[in-house]
Amino acid sequence: MHNIFKKLPSIKASTGVTTAQMREVDRLMIEYYKINLVQMMENAGRHLADLAWRLCTEKVADNYSPQIVIACGNGNNGGGGLVAARYLFNWGGNVKIILVDEIVQMKPVPSQRLVTLQKLGMEIISADDSSANRLLASADLIIDAIIGYGLAGDPRGNARNLIHAINESGNSNILALDTPSGLDTTSGILHEPVVKALATLTLALPKVGLLETAVGTYTGQLLLADIGVPRQLYKRMGLSPVLLFDNHPIVVLENDLI
Repeated sequence: MHNIFKKLPSIKASTGVTTAQMREVDRLMIEYYKINLVQMMENAGRHLADLAWRLCTEKVADNYSPQIVIACGNGNNGGGGLVAARYLFNWGGNVKIILVDEIVQMKPVPSQRLVTLQKLGMEIISADDSSANRLLASADLIIDAIIGYGLAGDPRGNARNLIHAINESGNSNILALDTPSGLDTTSGILHEPVVKALATLTLALPKVGLLETAVGTYTGQLLLADIGVPRQLYKRMGLSPVLLFDNHPIVVLENDLI
């Protein structure tokens, strides 16, 4: 286990949710509990940035600005990556963004996060930019925020190409947000292609597909981040997770299956 992970509290992965259940969690958060998508995205991105910074600063000198490349899709998973980018940039990171698609193809909430980064003057390139491969190979850390739990079938188009580029970069320091892109979070099916991560920071509850034996070499170390889901929401859904964050927003998931 990585030294950074040893410093975090750990819990047993006693339960998980399917993709359909996670969609219901998100729906109830927004429609019933009035916790909007921006709040959830900000929570996820802040915790992602915190873990990324810990992973970077352990391996670099105090006066060094870590080189962090964040690969972002055009959905909410990509939005979490963009939020993390803002924090990491503010903390002194040398952050580059690789976008799967142009801003006009992004969902409204992630696109607003991207406009903020543009105003900050951050370097943002497309997946087919000639410098993308070089950036991926030389980064101290790659963050995979391409595809979240909404994956249906094999990744396609630029997303597929960017996943291949990450895997072929020779860079093993990869942190995935919620799930490695290309992994089905309900069945655990490894689509073609799928990111092979050093660690995966999943959100709210572990997805059952992440707990399958065969996926451990792709998720790497599993961690869980608190995005503010009320305990009453789980009770309302008939879930009784023994997952208590207490005052620890990020915990290591111990899974006997992996």
